[in-house]
Amino acid sequence: MKKLWITLTYLVFFLLLIAPLGKMVMGAFEGGLGGLGDALARPEALHALMMTGLIVVTVTVLNTLLGMMMAIYLVRGSWMSGGLRRFLNSIVDLPYAVSPVIGGLMIVLLLGPGSAVGTFFEDIGFKIVYAFPGMVIATLFVTFPLMVREVMPVLQEIGAQQEEAASTLGAYGWTTFWKVTWPSIRWAVIYGIVLTVARSLGEFGAVLVVSGNIINRTQTATTLVYQDVENFNVISANSVALVLAAFSVSLLLLMEWAKKRREVR
Repeated sequence: MKKLWITLTYLVFFLLLIAPLGKMVMGAFEGGLGGLGDALARPEALHALMMTGLIVVTVTVLNTLLGMMMAIYLVRGSWMSGGLRRFLNSIVDLPYAVSPVIGGLMIVLLLGPGSAVGTFFEDIGFKIVYAFPGMVIATLFVTFPLMVREVMPVLQEIGAQQEEAASTLGAYGWTTFWKVTWPSIRWAVIYGIVLTVARSLGEFGAVLVVSGNIINRTQTATTLVYQDVENFNVISANSVALVLAAFSVSLLLLMEWAKKRREVR
């Protein structure tokens, strides 16, 4: 029975992950290296990859800063009441419970051209929805829990004794953070960054709703793949998807390598 379950597990793993990935690689190289190069050298592909890169960098920086702050507040915030802490915890987990498409729709309703806030910003020349800022907000909405949920368990495990001791000895807040807190949570932050980058690269639903998928303006790599599939341009779709998959898998393998290095030390 045990061997049967192990065999079924490997079979499911192969059917759901390995086989689709292999099919995608074969589809990307169906036209040879020249076909792959032509698909990636298209102006719309270059722009979409550049837009994706800008979103990933911006979201990763914001998510790292805001995620660490939220995790510290939720664990160390003695001024925070139990009800408020539970409410914020629920808000952090909201992207897990809500479809990214619904998240994108919420952003359009709150910040779109038909909303009061969106109208105000457009009047001063700052467009949010169907522009780069809205795409960043949508991706940040989806990835925000990743950093918080990586850092919180570490803060809970190490406790606050060392930080309290440093404060008693006269250390200021930033000194305590850099000398005491940061060395304890830096690996959790690195894991959160890797997960954020990988998730940002593959985000589709929320960005599709918020961006409008305008070619050479608000199109990301994932929405370009969607458009290529809709236009039956399978080789181009597989080529762009292969770039995203290769980058994400490389990041996850790097994280696993870092975990092993940490365990050895």
